[in-house]
Amino acid sequence: MKIIDVVCSAGRTGFYFDDQRAIKQGAGHDGMFYVGAPVTDGFQNIRMAGESISVMLILEDGQVAMGDCAAVQYSGAGGRDPLFLAKDFIPVIENYIKPQLIGKEANDFRGLCAMMEAIQVEGKRLHTAIRYGLSQAILDAVAKATGRLMCEVVADEYGCTVSETPIDIFTQSGDDRYTNSDKMIIKGAQVLPHALINNVKEKLGEKGEKLEEYVAWLRDRILQNRTDDSYLPVFHIDVYGTIGAAFGNNNYAAMADYIEKLGEIAKPFHLRIEGPMDCDCDRETQVVALAGLTAELDKRGCDVELVADEWCNTLEDIKEFADRKAGHMVQIKTPDLGGVNNTIEAVLYCKEKGMGAYQGGTCNETDRSAQVCVHCAMATQPVQILAKPGMGVDEGYMIVYNEMNRILAIRNAKKNAKK
Repeated sequence: MKIIDVVCSAGRTGFYFDDQRAIKQGAGHDGMFYVGAPVTDGFQNIRMAGESISVMLILEDGQVAMGDCAAVQYSGAGGRDPLFLAKDFIPVIENYIKPQLIGKEANDFRGLCAMMEAIQVEGKRLHTAIRYGLSQAILDAVAKATGRLMCEVVADEYGCTVSETPIDIFTQSGDDRYTNSDKMIIKGAQVLPHALINNVKEKLGEKGEKLEEYVAWLRDRILQNRTDDSYLPVFHIDVYGTIGAAFGNNNYAAMADYIEKLGEIAKPFHLRIEGPMDCDCDRETQVVALAGLTAELDKRGCDVELVADEWCNTLEDIKEFADRKAGHMVQIKTPDLGGVNNTIEAVLYCKEKGMGAYQGGTCNETDRSAQVCVHCAMATQPVQILAKPGMGVDEGYMIVYNEMNRILAIRNAKKNAKK
């Protein structure tokens, strides 16, 4: 079945674009606004409404396949592609991509994604956000044209098996780490709370004491309010390099002492620490530091897991971290990888190497990108998947949870129909 048209519409995401460089330079807060002038190219203000582009592929029989182009919250920072504004990139899709897709058969997800990844405009690859949304639409088109679910297309083309049970969902609290944790407990989230510990003085504590207090509070909050003693969620806390900032990025012994202490405080819950240090220099420095701390914890027999995040943005990056055991788990930030075909390959590579795969992303996505990511996760079976978009917990959790259960119900109905 052929693709006969490509239609675009501008959209909003579930969060915001934030100028990370301006924030790191000390921009102040005024409610939801940041105070001061932006410093990253393309930003009109330090915080701007997140934008997306819906790409709709029209098939011969009138079916419409959809994907949403979206970029991470901190666009234009850390070597990422520039700020993604719909008015700037809809013309790129219409002028350079639409002519390539019209007339193509929607029967080969990997082949069409390879074609899409190879397109260049003025000698540059397509923006990661475009490749992200376009690959989603291609996956949906192949699924619709061939009478399969998107997860079934992935499983068939990559030789994996669609999960018969839900993937654990990881919820993120943003700065509202207390009220939002309550929401997570009520919902029964399997992994929580992210917590956004991005400042030593205000959130970690000069000696780590503030995070210790928070972990103890979270532990007690769950024990006091859970309705089932079997509810044992994983604590996954993103510290944005603050442990390294407080104890020294290469002081493995001091960092390990602190992390071991956190792990004991968290019990009976298992603890993961994301981004223990942030080496601003380059990927190699980050890999060496994280691999060193991972080895130190393993030598001690500590069961706290480290999660790689900073300097781990592309499929190539993820392979490097996995190959060198820099961390116990990698966050696969779906929009940063471009096409979801790269996310699929990243999850499968991590599993092959014995590295935990966390299929993540950003709060600054859409309902559609989250739904397609669920299909990728159900086919590749990472350890956990991020509830997205937004920071409100309920909405993102609902989108991801419901899509997973739709997949399970439909596949179960298909099995029963064959009996």
